[in-house]
Amino acid sequence: MKTSVYLGIDTSCYTTSVAVLDAEGKLLGEARRILSVKPGRCGLQQSEMVFQHTRNLPELVESVLQGHDYHIAAIGVSGYPRPIEGSYMPAFLAGLSVGRSLAAATGAKLEIISHQENHLEAGMWSAGGPGAERFLALHASGGTTDLLLAERREDGRYNITQVGGSMDLHAGQFVDRIGVALGLQFPTGPALEKLAQTVATKAELPVSVRKLQVSLSGPCTAAVRQLVAGADGAAMALGVEHCLAETFARMLRNGAAEYGVRDVLLVGGVGCNQYIRSHVEAKLAQRRVRLWVPEGRFSCDNATGCAALAWRSNLHD
Repeated sequence: MKTSVYLGIDTSCYTTSVAVLDAEGKLLGEARRILSVKPGRCGLQQSEMVFQHTRNLPELVESVLQGHDYHIAAIGVSGYPRPIEGSYMPAFLAGLSVGRSLAAATGAKLEIISHQENHLEAGMWSAGGPGAERFLALHASGGTTDLLLAERREDGRYNITQVGGSMDLHAGQFVDRIGVALGLQFPTGPALEKLAQTVATKAELPVSVRKLQVSLSGPCTAAVRQLVAGADGAAMALGVEHCLAETFARMLRNGAAEYGVRDVLLVGGVGCNQYIRSHVEAKLAQRRVRLWVPEGRFSCDNATGCAALAWRSNLHD
């Protein structure tokens, strides 16, 4: 007898990923591949992303499906960046085309969601919450620093409204610009976190928060100036972590007070950083606000959220 499964596909700016959940919502398998970026570069053109995703997807899908007697009940795929009208990015076409083709070939139900919804779904699936009808989520990555209000609908999905975030530079861009300046390989988050762990004294950087809006361009400029002036690289890495952690904490405390919520979900690649997680959690606890954090590998780009949404949607059918 075939095992009914739910397949997730996500093709973000820097990661190709697929995941499979069973009928109980448990992870049966997942595979992902970081896109290749040449040393010294801070990113890829969209055409290069699409090319690498197109090359990666067949191997990753084969790795999670081959050798198993699966019946694909539903497929979840990220088709665009954000859940707003007009949101578009070519990188997601690679995953969307594979998802649509598999759905047509197998008769599986197709659920097309945004990459941002995928992050929230993966975060909730891994963290086991929030279970509240209404909560805040901070999506912090190389392409977003968005403060989101999530409100559950009758069909089990969520209406997501951006209520705050960065007015200029995104958190991941801040990390990568300083990381590359320190000679770290892009994307630099993991290496910067490891470097920061080697020191106890941080470089001092400004924090710019106005209610639910933040600015990271000024702190980034200040960090570059200090490095040019000879600042210690490890101390600067810790300074960047602290600047982001304090920025997030202040924005989230303001948001929780304004919207009367007691639960916050932290997702995105920057949200994997343990220093940032610990600092934000402690600051929110002072206001009796709970921070929900997924396992690190389900906070950064992954397809588990797409599979989880396909699975949850089936429960409400």
